[in-house]
Amino acid sequence: MSSNKSRYLFGALAGALVAGIAMTAGAGLNAAERSGSDPTATPVAAASASFAPPPGAPMSFADIFEKVSPAVVSINVTSRVDMSRLQRQIPGLPFEIKPPGQGGEEGNEGGNGPRRQSAGSGFFISADGYVVTNNHVIEDAESIKVVLKDETELEATVVGRDEGTDMAILKVKGTGFTFVNFENSARPRVGDWVLTVGNPYNLGGTATAGIVSAYGRDIGETFVDYIQIDAPINRGNSGGPTFDVYGRVIGVNSAIFSPTGGSVGIGFAVPADVAARVSRQLISNGKVVRGYIGATIQNFDEDMAAAQGLAGQKGAIVAELTPGAPADKAGLTAGDIVLSVNGVRVKSSAELTRQVASAAPGDLLRLQVIRDGKPRTVDIRSGVRPSESQLAAGPAGPGGTGPGPARPAPAAGQAILGMMVSPLDDAARRRTGLPADVRGLIIGAVERDSDAAAKGLQANDVILRAGDRTLAMPSDLAAVVDQARKAGRPSVLVSVWRGGRTIFLPVKIAD
Repeated sequence: MSSNKSRYLFGALAGALVAGIAMTAGAGLNAAERSGSDPTATPVAAASASFAPPPGAPMSFADIFEKVSPAVVSINVTSRVDMSRLQRQIPGLPFEIKPPGQGGEEGNEGGNGPRRQSAGSGFFISADGYVVTNNHVIEDAESIKVVLKDETELEATVVGRDEGTDMAILKVKGTGFTFVNFENSARPRVGDWVLTVGNPYNLGGTATAGIVSAYGRDIGETFVDYIQIDAPINRGNSGGPTFDVYGRVIGVNSAIFSPTGGSVGIGFAVPADVAARVSRQLISNGKVVRGYIGATIQNFDEDMAAAQGLAGQKGAIVAELTPGAPADKAGLTAGDIVLSVNGVRVKSSAELTRQVASAAPGDLLRLQVIRDGKPRTVDIRSGVRPSESQLAAGPAGPGGTGPGPARPAPAAGQAILGMMVSPLDDAARRRTGLPADVRGLIIGAVERDSDAAAKGLQANDVILRAGDRTLAMPSDLAAVVDQARKAGRPSVLVSVWRGGRTIFLPVKIAD
């Protein structure tokens, strides 16, 4: 359920290979001149003839660059931009990732309206003209030109694009193009050298080098565990390749983290195995088809696990189900904690989504879950995932921008967990839009200094469940709290409904 990704992705991840620097001991000032002593005095004994890099470091990346650079292209785009989509932020980080229209790809917006010129990078993956780049580089394009190393300009058409991984495939007419290959079998280790080539600030054919900094970076995207690299990458590098020391593509540069817009040595690339799989599907079908079960999920984190008496357990918790979707038909229920899919452990909602998405429509997905404290198995036949735009068009949940209440709820009822809660009545159902067959407690007010307030709960939110219990009366919630306190649990896991969406939150029990 990822949103549209216009990004400050002008970064590419550049891998970095630091070239050795030849140094002659006697170059520049001699020893006497450097020390300020009599230049006629006997010079200090010369050091070794040259500086040698440490073992394992290449002396130069020139041979690699000469081999791969003809396959790397600059991409010039004329487009119209939807200004409402130009912000996103990496979870847990304080800086927004700035989009192309606000310091993104190298361009000249000019302030004359929605049309703008921008530039990115790409690379050939076949001799007959297929080019890989980022979706955000060519999104909303009216015209696209691919510029080769010899400055030849070719008109390009979009073969297919995928919002979920920010990948796109272009096609230019012609044959005999120099191309590069994805490396899917042997990836560099953290600390190994890498090289990037791209079009930063519209300066085409630029090489930067560094190392792989980390794998498995989650920057808020649904289908990609990014590679992090430290090579300098900047605006316009998006869509360009990261190479290993053998000239094989190990990633597609897609984003940088920066509070200023320039490189700070933190870049992110789509791994080669993901990029290769998506590229094949885009060339064959023009789109990517993913598995789908129709469940809204969230991370089952440490606080939730403690609230359920499952300390140390990780997974994904089912918040709600799409009526009639595969998960609903198979009997998955809200509150189920998913631990694995077809024997593969999942430790987060992102991992569960990726496992489901990797299935072909019609495949059987066997989910191991915990329900009411007991292990269960749920078999689900995968469907076809809607587009990211369709999924993002749904109503917002708690803490989002969904429809607010028609009028304030009365501050009446029983005080529990820092909230005034009361049974749902017809007026409350009309006010919140909750279906008539759903039970719960409506929140009338929340204490300002309570943990409930800190978690974002507010008046007119509806608590549907607490622990493993459906709620109808305040006494139901009080009983769950009392049971959790006696069991030594620090909090109670509640299911909250707001604006047509459901989310689980652990609320601490006050002393």
